[in-house]
Amino acid sequence: MSIRVLVVDDQSLVRAGFRTILDSEDGIEVVGEASDGAAAITQVAALQPDVVCMDVQMPGMDGLEATRRITADATTSAAVLVLTTFNREDYLFEALEAGASGFLLKNSSPEQLIEAVQVVARGDALLSPDVTRRVIEAVASRAERMPRAGEVPETGAGSALASETGARSSSVAAMPVSGSPELDSLTDREREVLEFLAEGISNAEIAQRMWVGEATVKTHVSKVLMKLGLRDRVHAVVYAYEHGIVRPGS
Repeated sequence: MSIRVLVVDDQSLVRAGFRTILDSEDGIEVVGEASDGAAAITQVAALQPDVVCMDVQMPGMDGLEATRRITADATTSAAVLVLTTFNREDYLFEALEAGASGFLLKNSSPEQLIEAVQVVARGDALLSPDVTRRVIEAVASRAERMPRAGEVPETGAGSALASETGARSSSVAAMPVSGSPELDSLTDREREVLEFLAEGISNAEIAQRMWVGEATVKTHVSKVLMKLGLRDRVHAVVYAYEHGIVRPGS
């Protein structure tokens, strides 16, 4: 069965280019296009794609708001791959907090685009290694500034950072606090897996460190995500740092 893709971009030439690249790959079919966020939402409801390749800056409703609405819609299981020419940290965080499963720059190669669509279609999250490092470093920095339970909220740089990175109602902002029933429901093994996820390492590397098979790691990861109500391993990284499970520099 082919992976059904919806391409969303306000530039027709860009949409045509993405369509050409993706349609050239066996197992991928571009089933529709949209030129803005509102049209994307309509097309997702009508076409039920597996993956939405979503631009960020578009007239009317932008790609971040469209992503937020699509991922919150229980009637669709479409994964959103954000594609942008802007390598900006605020876009990255807003995309993740909106529920996107991947973030890719438009200057990536055709092969990288195809791989990205395949990765998010099978339910995994995709960030390039350098972007993953930026997520970990920025969230770690943010965690240092965020007040813990019983602490006086910080003003100035810390509050500005929280505002800049999207302190709003979202999949990340709505996560339970440390010590919650969700976190307490993790077994020791699952908590260990969560700590490894926070380092941004692969399942294969986790398997080597834990002396278990990769299939066992995948099972543990799935249980961690399910128990904590997280979409994917990228959001597990954010969770671990924001809730003090792993401290910066640990």
